[in-house]
Amino acid sequence: MDFELTEEQAALREVSRSMLAVSCPPPLVRSLANSGKDVDDKLWQRGTELGWTGLAVPEEHDGAGQGLVELCLVAEEIGRAAAPGVFGDTALIALALARLGQPELLPAFAAGDLKASLACHGPAAGRYDEGDLVLSGRATAVQAAATADWLLVTVATGQGGRLVLVERARTAVEPRRTLDETRRWYDVVLDGVRVRAADVVATGAADIQWLADAAAVLSAADSLGAGERLLEMTVGYVKVREQFGRPLGSFQSVKHKVADMLTTLKGARAATYYAAMALDAGVAGATVAASVAKAFTTAGVAALAGEALQAHGGIGFTWEHDLHLYLRRAKVNEMLYGAPAEHYERLTALLE
Repeated sequence: MDFELTEEQAALREVSRSMLAVSCPPPLVRSLANSGKDVDDKLWQRGTELGWTGLAVPEEHDGAGQGLVELCLVAEEIGRAAAPGVFGDTALIALALARLGQPELLPAFAAGDLKASLACHGPAAGRYDEGDLVLSGRATAVQAAATADWLLVTVATGQGGRLVLVERARTAVEPRRTLDETRRWYDVVLDGVRVRAADVVATGAADIQWLADAAAVLSAADSLGAGERLLEMTVGYVKVREQFGRPLGSFQSVKHKVADMLTTLKGARAATYYAAMALDAGVAGATVAASVAKAFTTAGVAALAGEALQAHGGIGFTWEHDLHLYLRRAKVNEMLYGAPAEHYERLTALLE
């Protein structure tokens, strides 16, 4: 695999970073958190203008025809800016629908006219009744569910797992408070929601596992971006903060701490993008690579966030400092789509 970015990929990263620097500064993230809004309309418009939601939609359906690697490039920049919104969920669901031969909604997703969220966590169940699937239970930790138009729900049935596309308006959503102040999370209640057989978009275990792996890798990319921003903040701070008449960064122990942070991010980048490339290519070890990326990256960045907090000293503990936004986001990413311990257990089973 070639780990060098193409010119187009490098341009995507650069233009995404530039846009977010202007359109999603920390004050905007804080104001959305205080107001309880899921997404900023202008930010959503800017992202769709850059083609984020249509990156992985085939060209014949008005998309860019790219893959998971490109989605990771965008997710990394979104994490670096601690930006809210379901750009990643919408783009990944569009990619999944394209893979599964469900093209009806793809042009609307590509244009940003529809938003979608993944509902992969929680005991959602389904039973067949006269050809329809009746859903019950709830999905938890669903991002921005209140403003999503569609939900892609993972459902357990007596015949195995299913991926079901559900209109959000047919469900009830309950806000859920988490550590993360940069994104809004909900529980989605499924109380006898009846869906047609055509809305069951996947019945095979391999397709469901691919979606879970891809979501885990995107979460790792988001953490990678947050970790890079934390490292930048830490280096900038220890250069100017003085103790005993000299910059804090001149002390050997602080240098070691920063070097360890950089080493973690180097490994996280390699693991995350290798997994994305493997999933795009459909190689045999892709699911192993996805678990490695999720476990190593999200756990590593969560630990890195703690080191950054210590390096900042007392100022890092204040609500007014931006560091805690990234620390909280990294901690939640660590738990999404399987905690590191779950992925390590999975790796043990897969490699035996």
